[in-house]
Parts: sequence; C-alpha cells; structure tokens
Amino acid sequence: MKGERVAQLELLLRSHPEGLRRAEIARRLGVHRSTISRYVEDLSRHIDIYEENNLIKIRQKDEDESIALSVYESIAFNMSAEILASNADIQNPHLASGLRKIAMNMRSYAPKVSDNILLVAERIDQEVQRGQGRGRVYNKVLEVLIDAWVSGRIVRLTKDSGQEEIELAPYFIGFREEENQDRRPITVTGRLRHTRDIVTLDIATISEAVLLDETYTIPDNLKVFRMPASQETGYDAVDMIPLTLALREKSALNSFSGLVHTEFSFGQDEGGGLTCSFRAENSIELMMRIFQCGSSVTILEPESYRKKYLSYMHDILASYEGDGK
Repeated sequence: MKGERVAQLELLLRSHPEGLRRAEIARRLGVHRSTISRYVEDLSRHIDIYEENNLIKIRQKDEDESIALSVYESIAFNMSAEILASNADIQNPHLASGLRKIAMNMRSYAPKVSDNILLVAERIDQEVQRGQGRGRVYNKVLEVLIDAWVSGRIVRLTKDSGQEEIELAPYFIGFREEENQDRRPITVTGRLRHTRDIVTLDIATISEAVLLDETYTIPDNLKVFRMPASQETGYDAVDMIPLTLALREKSALNSFSGLVHTEFSFGQDEGGGLTCSFRAENSIELMMRIFQCGSSVTILEPESYRKKYLSYMHDILASYEGDGK
C-alpha cells in the first residue's frame, strides 16, 4: 500500500493530465520540493510516470478511453463550465479534475477552447486552495451525499451547530434558486427518515455526513408532504399531552414533524439513556406516530397516556387473535 503522500501525488497527477512541475506539486502537497523526487520514484513503481519539458505526467495507455466533441459542443461545454464555476457557492476539486481531462482530449482539434477550460480549472483550484478549511468539510459532505444517492442508502447529517441531527434519504442534489445572490447554493433534497416529509438543505450548513446501512428507493410519483405554513405556527391546541419519551434513535423524532407540538427538551434517565420531553396534540394521529417509531421510542410519562397506548396496542393485537390457526 502506497504512503499517504504518494497516493496524494497519484491523485494530483491524474487530475492534471497536462502535467505539473515539481515546485507546483510541492506547493499543492504542502511539502518541500526536495522530497518530491522520492515520491515520484515511489509512485513510478506502481504506475507509468514520465517527465517532459520539466512536467511530470502519467503516461496514458492505448486502451484509455477518449471523447471527441465538435467545435460547437466544445464551445458550449466551455460556456457551461464558466457558468458552473461562477455560480457554485464553494468550489469542488473534482470539477477542476474533470474539466482538465476533457480539455486534454480537446487539445488536438480545439486548442483555444482547451486552453480556456484549463484556465477555468485553474481558477477553481485556486479558490479551493484559498478556502481549504471550510471547503474540505463541504466537499467531504458532498461526496458522502453523492455516495448515498448513487447507492440508495440513507445518510445521517449533522448541522453546523452540532445540536441538530437528522437522517435523510437523498432524492436530488443540485442548485437552489436564490434571489439577489451572486452565487447559488448547492442543496440536497430528500425525505426525512421515519416521515413522509421532503426537505431541502443547503449543503454548506451541514458539518458531517455519515452513510448508514439502511437503503431506500426514490418514488416514481414524488410529492411533497408538508403541513401548510398557516398550520405550522400560531396554533395552540386546547388538549395537549405532556410527553416524556425514552429515545433509542434520535431521528425517530422526525415522525412528529407533521403534528402540533412544542420544542423538544432533551435529558437523561437514571441509566444515562436519552430522553425527550415535549407537549403534543392529543389525537389519534399522535398514537399512530408513536406506533410508527416502533421500538425507537418508549413512553415514560405520563403514566395515564402510557396505559392508554398499551390498551390501544392490545386492542390491535386482539383483532388478530385466531389468525393462522
């Protein structure tokens, strides 16, 4: 297994098929130029590297696929790349890498367009370098979201504050229309786990993303299931239940998003387990949402509502007695 720096060198050279000078490699890797020769020597044991006009390159194999665009397609692609680079809230190094590969394929038949695209890629790289701290987190989150979308797996997201954690089934990743903004944020739209609610999140507000083992499918007839804005605020039910729940999965609280309830207040039980207290509308819908949570939540208080819920469950079980005999 190659060392971390050697692996970074390979990724860097593959992202720059036109080649890089040793000084530039050292700058991008954050090491002294004197160490680059050793990294190049180590990497040459695994892949075919050569140096031409003081530029270090990876030798392309004959079977490597190439694409050929018409001049009109090339110019249209160049304009699209400019727009994408100008509108993205935070630049992505994968975009620069992809642009360079396409630009090198255009070199023989559209050299001017190729040069323009390489300049766009270089501009993106410079912005990535300037915003390394924030950009590194952002692009890592974006990569996990893309992996989740491609593989059809649910992802756990933590917001910037660290106080809010949700689990999401990603349906779409793309730009969101924003008025009076020079740049448009890239967002992820998907369904909150344990609910039918569809939400759109600005990826820049997410500090961490973790892939989960649970899978999902995107419905053919995608619809938004959201409570009307007029019902989300300003409503005060006369009959509200003061609930305290034991939580095994915090994301189960998403089940209550369509109900009228107060803010969640978190605590711990005597054994150190997570609890949540809030007041919720007293309705059959509340019963169904708790049932939807399965074993992820347990009613602790009030005792009267716990007994009512158990009675409700017993009635359901009783209706199935005798089945299968």
